[in-house]
Amino acid sequence: MSETATLGAGCFWCVEAIFQNLKGVDAVVSGYAGGTVENPTYQQVCGGNTGHAEAIQITFDPEIISYEDVLYVFWRTHDPTTLNRQGQDVGTAYRSMIFYHDDTQKQTAETSRESTQASGLWPNPIVTEITKFTNFYPGESYHQNYYKLNPQQPYCRAVIDPKMQKFKKDFQDRLK
Repeated sequence: MSETATLGAGCFWCVEAIFQNLKGVDAVVSGYAGGTVENPTYQQVCGGNTGHAEAIQITFDPEIISYEDVLYVFWRTHDPTTLNRQGQDVGTAYRSMIFYHDDTQKQTAETSRESTQASGLWPNPIVTEITKFTNFYPGESYHQNYYKLNPQQPYCRAVIDPKMQKFKKDFQDRLK
């Protein structure tokens, strides 16, 4: 039986590319979560008035990868200490978020955040929000599988490629 994780970690193109390559992940959808506007567009979310963050929704097999391990990768593939920012992407749409789907996920996320902070992995305090999942709206079709379909696009080469190289080096044993 599959489980679902919904995460925000900056630009959804970057996060999608990471999790698509992770063993046990069956599907990754880029979209918008956590806001109040129904069926928002990319332009609306980037405008900062919807309350939504760029997010991904992951369907994964807990027999292959646990929710705890999904979060382990999450903490190590973006900077959870920068408020409303990842690299050059700035604004509330790029905030670091974990949207929990049940009480077990909530507890796991809180414990994971505490242990990651205590580990010293990040010298600054983690600002990742942990909030109850309320909604997820898939992004426009041109945002889906973006890195796979546009590897030569300048943003992909400058921003996603370095993240992917680090991810593949650090998580060799967890790659598909």
